[in-house]
Amino acid sequence: MHQTNKGTAKGIEFMSNHLVVTQIDSQGVLRLTLCDASTRNSLSEAMLECLAQHFATAASDPAVKVIILAAEGPAFSAGHNLKELTSARTNTDGGKAYFTKIMQMCAALMQAIVNCPKPVIAEVDGIATAAGCQLVASCDLAVASDLSQFSTPGVHIGLFCSTPMVALSRNVSNKHAIEMLLTGDMIPASRAVEMGLINQVVKQGSVQEATNTMASKIASKSSMTLATGKKAFYAQRDMSLSDAYQYASQVMVDNMLAQDAKEGIEAFIEKRSPQWQNK
Repeated sequence: MHQTNKGTAKGIEFMSNHLVVTQIDSQGVLRLTLCDASTRNSLSEAMLECLAQHFATAASDPAVKVIILAAEGPAFSAGHNLKELTSARTNTDGGKAYFTKIMQMCAALMQAIVNCPKPVIAEVDGIATAAGCQLVASCDLAVASDLSQFSTPGVHIGLFCSTPMVALSRNVSNKHAIEMLLTGDMIPASRAVEMGLINQVVKQGSVQEATNTMASKIASKSSMTLATGKKAFYAQRDMSLSDAYQYASQVMVDNMLAQDAKEGIEAFIEKRSPQWQNK
């Protein structure tokens, strides 16, 4: 078991445990590291609950500017804990209530990541399969080592990856998504970046540095601007073209009236670094 560490951001504490180790740096980059390598960082009930708590805390903490989701061991996450799910089959309902609970918890976590006002970067250095691949796809950005692999392998065991499909199909083209879902094949990082599932591939051993560089760059921006942009990006995706422009135009107007936009524009004109107030 890992030693308990904690990062504190303006009085809010992110406590580490045997499932997730937390660290927060001076720039406000919060690193959440899955450390249940014995189950290949499975999204067990306890893991889902732990991550949900961390994202809820981070979402409301003004000192957190960017979140990195990383993992220890050879797997970023192998998805749901199948042993845990199978054990529920002995329940009087055959496991239906428990299966429903876990799927709802997982869906809520994925939506919490998308709805979190802080940018979330997946740092992948290993395999990400099934709901683990869903976790990567739900993050705003993803950096992976060149030895990382991705798949939605449910078809191999008679279980179509329907919930991973939701996140996957919103990241890659329909043809690429359905290919992964129907074949269950492992996709190397080199192809995953071409498909748009991840943003960047780096040599193994360099993934943390690359992720930190990306996080630091983003953390240097106004938190207000980041939150505004992330919310608007996901909101306009499924709108019609005219509705998207109407919505985005109003977002721009509101953004222009914000203090940080005024400061940022003035700093640009005056050729100086902006002093963000994050409002």
